[in-house]
Amino acid sequence: MPPQNIEEMSIFPRISLKPEVTDYLRSVFLNKEVLAAVGHQEAECRFQKLLTCLSHPPSYTCVRASTHLAPLEEIRHKLGEELKKQMCSSSAEEVEVQILPHPRIPDVLLLPVDGPRPVHQLSSEVVVGALCGSAVLRGAHVFVPGIVASPKYMKAGDVVSVLSDLDGRCTRGATSFQGNRVFVGNGVAQIGRSSIFCTDEPAKGIGVRMVEPLYQSPSFDGVLPNLAFLQNLPSVVVGHVLGPRPGERILDMCAAPGGKTCHIAALMRDQGEVVALDRIRNKIDRIRQNAQMLNLHSIKVYCFNSTQAVSSDPTQGAEGPPFPPESFDRVLLDAPCSGLGQRPNMSCTWSLKEICSYQPLQRKLFHAAVRLLKKGGVLVYSTCTVTLAENEEQVAWALDTFPCLTLQPQEPHIGAEGMLGAGLSPEQLRLLQRFSPELIWDQTGTAASLACRADGDTIGFFIAKFLKN
Repeated sequence: MPPQNIEEMSIFPRISLKPEVTDYLRSVFLNKEVLAAVGHQEAECRFQKLLTCLSHPPSYTCVRASTHLAPLEEIRHKLGEELKKQMCSSSAEEVEVQILPHPRIPDVLLLPVDGPRPVHQLSSEVVVGALCGSAVLRGAHVFVPGIVASPKYMKAGDVVSVLSDLDGRCTRGATSFQGNRVFVGNGVAQIGRSSIFCTDEPAKGIGVRMVEPLYQSPSFDGVLPNLAFLQNLPSVVVGHVLGPRPGERILDMCAAPGGKTCHIAALMRDQGEVVALDRIRNKIDRIRQNAQMLNLHSIKVYCFNSTQAVSSDPTQGAEGPPFPPESFDRVLLDAPCSGLGQRPNMSCTWSLKEICSYQPLQRKLFHAAVRLLKKGGVLVYSTCTVTLAENEEQVAWALDTFPCLTLQPQEPHIGAEGMLGAGLSPEQLRLLQRFSPELIWDQTGTAASLACRADGDTIGFFIAKFLKN
């Protein structure tokens, strides 16, 4: 169980950001409204906790169960059996797999993460990219494309330590690396060095099988792919907040890779139509694959830029985009964003300009969303970031720009309320849902039940729900 003390809990350095980005975020979290409400010391403390918790994984794994295909208890049982098999094959002792249903969300199963564990670092080191390192902290093995450096004579069967290259400075194919790196656990090489770096054909598959990860959680590679879908808790909450009903026509504007699209279709019992748009062609196939695997037939996928999804020709009869105004009962705008709520994330190399570049695009998408929504329809706006500019400020702007929109209560509401600083009223802030892991970062000890921890110890995320009058 995670220890109490924040210093003890921080086994990794705080997320590494460009100084200009750190200053910008500090000004967000220490804005005038926040300072007036909680004081300088508390605001600064929350900001430091945010930087710390972003580099650490949440204390549990969240699985969305395909309850449109089987009852939750049956999926829970099957998942337990599968994971037991997996764990018994990798360790001698009998392992107890704890899988708990979420008390308020009927299609969520929670699996506690064990860590940080006392793992001893070895002299033989494999260096992986930062994204790969983050995946390992959430239970993945090391796949070959993630490896950037390995010992000179590494062969299959060697026991190695895995280190994450935080700044992306390690030269591919190096035999060692002394830059900014972090230890994430030990594993067994499944492939020799020459097969990784000295081949014309890029190697695939698992490169290092993790046997002693710093954070122990099950690997879901190939486990019940149609019944258990790995998804962050706030992302599952979004589908429920949207509240789709059988027979409706629903638009998911920025849909790839399709986790939320498939959830919407499942919540509608696959009756009705879910239109999924994304402008990146190779991501579109991913949505189709997910829909097929989950046996969902109500999803229609198009490669299209959602900012242009409203047709100026009201007589347009074509099935695909652009669509006539007021074509949809509900619209999900899970907007492209700066992604500063993702965890674990030890390093973000973006400039302040890149971090701040999303607001205009989000507003263009908002314009299209409001036009495509029927009167009396529901629009849900969400991001996986922590800035005010992409969250509460967008809500204030939307309420100002579109008099037809009103904020609605959200069900379930398990996150915190909206953050001060965008000039919204206390009533409006209470209707918003902001997942703020920094608020419970030092309270994730054994006293709190897993379900209570799970609701707070999430990625950073934001949800707003509107009704079009």
